[in-house]
Amino acid sequence: MKKLIIAAMIGTLGGVVLTTQLTMPLIAQETDRAKSTYEQLDLFGDIFERIRSAYVEPVDEGKLIESAINGMLTSLDPHSSYMPPEDFDNMRVQTRGEFGGLGIEVTQENGFVKVVSPIDDTPAAEAGVQAGDFITKVDGESTLGMTLDDAVELMRGPVGAEIVITIVREGIEEPFDVTIVRDVIKIRAVRARSEGETVVLRVSSFTDQTFTNLEDGLKETVTDLGGIDKVNGFVIDLRNNPGGLLNQAVLVADAFLDKGEIVSTRGREPGDSDRFNATEGDLAQGKPVVVLINGGSASASEIVAGALQDHQRAVVIGTRSFGKGSVQTIMPLQGDGAIRLTTARYYTPSGRSIQALGVSPDIVVDQRPPSDATDEEKDSANQRFEADLRGALSNDSLTEDEKKQLEAERKAQEEVAKLRDRDYQLAYALDVLRGLSVLNGPK
Repeated sequence: MKKLIIAAMIGTLGGVVLTTQLTMPLIAQETDRAKSTYEQLDLFGDIFERIRSAYVEPVDEGKLIESAINGMLTSLDPHSSYMPPEDFDNMRVQTRGEFGGLGIEVTQENGFVKVVSPIDDTPAAEAGVQAGDFITKVDGESTLGMTLDDAVELMRGPVGAEIVITIVREGIEEPFDVTIVRDVIKIRAVRARSEGETVVLRVSSFTDQTFTNLEDGLKETVTDLGGIDKVNGFVIDLRNNPGGLLNQAVLVADAFLDKGEIVSTRGREPGDSDRFNATEGDLAQGKPVVVLINGGSASASEIVAGALQDHQRAVVIGTRSFGKGSVQTIMPLQGDGAIRLTTARYYTPSGRSIQALGVSPDIVVDQRPPSDATDEEKDSANQRFEADLRGALSNDSLTEDEKKQLEAERKAQEEVAKLRDRDYQLAYALDVLRGLSVLNGPK
């Protein structure tokens, strides 16, 4: 018995020694890491003091520290940044849907400011600024090497004041200037209208009013058309929508889904993950849905498009989306400022991340620039038919009411054909819905 006790004690002691031997290097590594961090902070303090005391001109110490903080954040990714109190206030105003500026959503690429998308009915959109444009100068000052916040600050100014931005656009050899007059930007998040028997929902941004606007506009337009039985489908137009609030994207996707996952977010730690599921209720009542996207559709727009695509609830038409698959959390700080920090990636219901890849449409359709009618089109417009011939036999197979209905359908089709000259992608979406309504119609 004594031998067993001694053996057990030796085994226990051996375990203590072994554990101590394994733990010591880990503690040493952690200590070295902490020491290195403190040394770097000491280095920062030393550099700050030398700049403050020896720079050729007096420096604003507060701005110097803000720049250091912002540099630290922007080194992480293009969407993390520091927001001084004024910028934080502006951000909160923007999510409510009204603010002053040009009306463009921008990011940074290759050192230049890149337009994600112009906002509908804003000075930038009316001036012809397009998604994908690079802004290389603002009032003659180069944006190369500027932080995104500095470039945005340069574009801000009094309402009514002119600003000249220099744009580089793919397909145009030389940079060109665009003059824009700053204005108060009032964002109407959703505009609903009908095109023939189709309800078109133009979603331009995801503010805290988006879902309410969409629900009200959809119901009003359906009523104007005579009820859901008179509707052949819905188009959700997310083109040039730069995104916005995650919860609004979830609500919009949920509006057309009865069940299933909408999006999941995964952070650094397992506990930082979240999952959002649809609730019962489909505002479209099972009618076909087409989603329009392009290179200016980003973030929250991609959540909606990806969810409806994965659930095979909608046909996605257009061109590849922007590819912003990260989630930013706004963290208020002392002094009324805040940081915008990337804290998670989001994933569509099938588990795919669209980060840097974007949502690929089911049907790729490039937008065609508006064009005047060709000679051939003018000739076809003057085409004569059998009914135009003198003495032509009448059609006795249709009643007068049936003839009127047929004529109304023809006029609706001709309106869509005219739309192709103005908005080819939307016209294509309407054609798809018309085709689906034919296939799913009465047998």
